[in-house]
Amino acid sequence: MPYPKNLINEGENVALDLRPHWWYFSKHILTGIPLLIVIIISFRIDDDTLQSVAGATVGILAIAWAIWLLLKFISWTRTYFVVTDQRVVYRTGVVSRHGVEMPLERINNLNFHQGIWERMIGAGDLEIQSAGEEGTTLFENVRHPDGVQQEIYRQMEGDAKRDAGRGAQEIGKAVADAVKAQGGGGSQTVPEQIEALAKLRDQGHITAAEFEKKKADLLEKM
Repeated sequence: MPYPKNLINEGENVALDLRPHWWYFSKHILTGIPLLIVIIISFRIDDDTLQSVAGATVGILAIAWAIWLLLKFISWTRTYFVVTDQRVVYRTGVVSRHGVEMPLERINNLNFHQGIWERMIGAGDLEIQSAGEEGTTLFENVRHPDGVQQEIYRQMEGDAKRDAGRGAQEIGKAVADAVKAQGGGGSQTVPEQIEALAKLRDQGHITAAEFEKKKADLLEKM
């Protein structure tokens, strides 16, 4: 079941939509092995009375185990680890829901952990460090966490480039508005634009680094 489309923001693109690795069911697989052994032993009991009691007990245990596995499977289908071009989203739970959402620009660092067995089956844990109250969040049973780590970094790089482009457009618009407010015509000279930029810097609308970059771009056009 894919991540619900109504939870995706307008203009947002999904890069990864993952369910937990099958190792998510490891406890159920491991507990099922001794249960199977008990079932086999119960059928080898010669005493009819003991066999009847053992069969009933094993039957109850088997039903409880199957219900436990079914509930875990339903929980698995409702657990999402999603990477988009804007954020990382984790949601889990059937009746009560739990979710974590991290904007890409707030992610500081990513680490993954895999033991020898986990490397063999393609599972592992992913640790994401973010700014703000979230701090460090650990996601378990992630499919190929090394690949997920690289994909998040790629999306972060793309998001940073888009932000830089939007910032350049906003600066250009601010310069044009500032020159227009000073009575400039439809076309401004480079010195006029640099002067307008300096005023925006002095007023705190742009940083000194942004001023120097835009100034250098304008000077190259002279």
